[in-house]
Amino acid sequence: MRPRLLIGLALFFAALVCLSFPASLRADVLKIVIDGTIHPITNEFLGRTLAEAERTHAEAVLIELRTPGGLVESTRNIIQKIVASRTPVIIFVAPSGSRAASAGFFILEAADVAAMAPGTNTGAAHPVSIGGGQMDKVMSEKIENDSAALMRSVVAKRGRNVEVAESAVRESKSFTEQEALKQNLIDLVAPDQAALFQQLEGRTVRRFNGEEVTLHLVGLPVRDFHETLKQSILGYLMDPNVSFILLAIGLLALYAEFNHPGAVIPGVVGLIFILLAVFALNLLPTRFAALALILVAFVLFALEAKFATHGILALGGIASMVIGALLLVDSPVPEMRVRLLTALAVSIPIGLITVFLLTIALRARRRKVVTGAQGLVGEIGVVRTPLTPQGCVFVHGELWNAVCSAPLLPGDAIIVRAVDGLTLQVDGLPAAQATPSELPSRS
Repeated sequence: MRPRLLIGLALFFAALVCLSFPASLRADVLKIVIDGTIHPITNEFLGRTLAEAERTHAEAVLIELRTPGGLVESTRNIIQKIVASRTPVIIFVAPSGSRAASAGFFILEAADVAAMAPGTNTGAAHPVSIGGGQMDKVMSEKIENDSAALMRSVVAKRGRNVEVAESAVRESKSFTEQEALKQNLIDLVAPDQAALFQQLEGRTVRRFNGEEVTLHLVGLPVRDFHETLKQSILGYLMDPNVSFILLAIGLLALYAEFNHPGAVIPGVVGLIFILLAVFALNLLPTRFAALALILVAFVLFALEAKFATHGILALGGIASMVIGALLLVDSPVPEMRVRLLTALAVSIPIGLITVFLLTIALRARRRKVVTGAQGLVGEIGVVRTPLTPQGCVFVHGELWNAVCSAPLLPGDAIIVRAVDGLTLQVDGLPAAQATPSELPSRS
């Protein structure tokens, strides 16, 4: 019995040890999709992915890439993370019709394995001046040489064609997937993920640090790795069009709160929207002069309502907001700037709404008070008992105690000048100034 008991205990403890190992230690391929511009949230997401791959001992990280480009600083940070990764990184430009342009080309060349699907393209990595304007010649050369040096250092380590890769930086050349393969810019062309793994099966790749790794990916589970909720929200907010819309709506809501104190809801909504917009714009290359133009637009809207310039100031405000929106994000990539359609679709309605709201507010403030004690000021009435100087008058369908600086007799017309508690201060009114319809209605 004792040997059987010992064997049973050994098997029991062996099972416990096996179960104690996390399921995450099973080898798999970690896959993410980068679809859109390259910005700080992309950098954060990729860093989290590589850390997860290292923690779970993944065989490889597969990045499905499609991007028009992005911010230089974020691109450099992503390249640093890829070359320092302990897990092989495979970048696959897919599906057909996708591209890895500008910053995407740098990231593609930094991968341990660079692959493209049929019908895709890459390249066009020449640095563009922020805002799309013309740079000083010396500064342009500095930026170009810096980018070319980064490309050479990455491509040479990966054993790819340095000269052709550098031409994409200096001459803005672009390449189809077959051109890139023929000129040794990428390692292979595959129609889909399964074919990609088949071609990589048993292939030995040299890592950035000189180590060699043989890939065996066929049959391994592919685990999709997604952004956190925070990263998803921030990635959405990083769209300059969304940031501008939030900023404009937030300013309009705060404006409505200032004109209707105590409404609370517009103030809370406006503050939240503005803070979200400021947070996103803080991560983007933002022009503060453009923010000033947007604020000037609201000033012009207010002046239009006050002085009624027949729309001239309102048009100026709309133009100021549109220009401010177009210049808001200082990016060389068109996808990272506010579109003209968005600028017009937001600026025109907000301009009209703002002028309309302020016009109503100003008219309400100028309108004579018609309720409460102050509503009696200016009303016309009739003397009921002699005012010497105190007596009674009939005003607005009621009898009031009144005082007058000059004696008045019953039947005389009076006008209310002020209200002091329950006593009216009145003046005599010539009969000619009191219309017949007014006097009888108060008698």
